[in-house]
Amino acid sequence: MTRLIDVRLLDPLEILLDGDDAVEALRRTVRARAEAWADRMLDGDEQTATHAIVRVVATLYPGDGPFDPPAEWWRTPLGQVVVRRVGHPTVQAVSYSVAGAMLGITRQGVHDLVTRGKLERHPDGGVTPASVRDRLNRRSPTS
Repeated sequence: MTRLIDVRLLDPLEILLDGDDAVEALRRTVRARAEAWADRMLDGDEQTATHAIVRVVATLYPGDGPFDPPAEWWRTPLGQVVVRRVGHPTVQAVSYSVAGAMLGITRQGVHDLVTRGKLERHPDGGVTPASVRDRLNRRSPTS
C-alpha cells in the first residue's frame, strides 16, 4: 500500500514541489500510518474495515464516476483485501470477467459457478460482488 501511495500521490507531489523536503516527511508519515490502515482493513470489524477501505480507495482512485478498476487490479494485494472485506465498494454487480479476476479463475469458471448456484447472478446481469466475497471467505487457504 505504501508503494501505491508513493506512486499515485507522493511522487507527483514531489515533482510539483520540486523535491521539497516536506514530501519526505509525508513519506515517513504514510509509512508510519500504513500499518494501522492495513490492520483496520484486515482485522477491524466490518464498519471499521469498510471505512478504511473506502477512504484509501477514494483517495488513491479519485474520480467523478464510480470506482471501476481494471480486472487485473482485483488480483493485487489491495484488491484482494477489498474484495474479501467489502466485495466491491461501489457497484451491485460485476461482469463475469471481473468476478473471475476477483476469484483468480477464468470467466468460464465463473459461468460454471453461477450455473451450479455457487455464485449469485445479478438480475441485471453479471454476478453480485457479495457472492464473490462470500465464496472467497468460505474457501480454505488450500482450496
